[in-house]
Amino acid sequence: MEIVNPENAHVPQLMELWQLAFGDGEDFVRGFFQTGFDPRRCRCLVAEGKVRAGLYWFPCACRGRRLAYLYAVATHPDCRRRGLCRLLMEDARQQLGLLGYAGILLMPAGETQRRMYAAMGYKTCTGVSETAWQAGKPLPLRKLRPEEYAALRREYLPQGGVIQEGAALAYLHTFASFYAGEDFLLAAAPRGEMLWGMELLGRQEAAPGILGALGYEKGIFRTPGEKIPFAMYLPLIPGAVPPDYFGLALD
Repeated sequence: MEIVNPENAHVPQLMELWQLAFGDGEDFVRGFFQTGFDPRRCRCLVAEGKVRAGLYWFPCACRGRRLAYLYAVATHPDCRRRGLCRLLMEDARQQLGLLGYAGILLMPAGETQRRMYAAMGYKTCTGVSETAWQAGKPLPLRKLRPEEYAALRREYLPQGGVIQEGAALAYLHTFASFYAGEDFLLAAAPRGEMLWGMELLGRQEAAPGILGALGYEKGIFRTPGEKIPFAMYLPLIPGAVPPDYFGLALD
């Protein structure tokens, strides 16, 4: 058994592992591997020539320090409860420290995962609010390219917020769209017949007008807040304080 950066031969196995672990469709998984995947930002546990666990990260930053956002941590269903995830996470901690990252962020899928990561030293560091809205009078808004969204997002981020750009936004753009209005900024994706506002920055009361403009009757919008425990954090160097806001979980 070894933990390595993947080679080309591992990629089909990583894609299969993703689908087994998360149930995402082939097109969604292919979107990640075409836009968000870099073997230098992936570690996989290989046993007897087969990928048994894997994880990925996106670079981000807060207060001038480099952070790593761990994403899609998965263990093959046939190999769970054997401690493979803990081995992989410890390897990631060591590797990211050697690469000069100041801390690690991750977004647990549920309370079971939150407790698991807490046992590894991660602590919940940020919260969000999620509010359901009905459509109202349409507001003017314009669609943005990822690079436009990235530049505007820096202006809208709360103090102590995590900057997420580059590969993370390129991947997000495969299944979500970016919008701006007079006093708000939005990343959103369809979720059935409703709109999922993955991150609404600025005037939260713009939500009904956004729904009206985009042709949705209802939607849920995630905004900065404290109601829902959100990201978890592990410092890798002394003095690397946790961020105050992390909003763009790639879920």
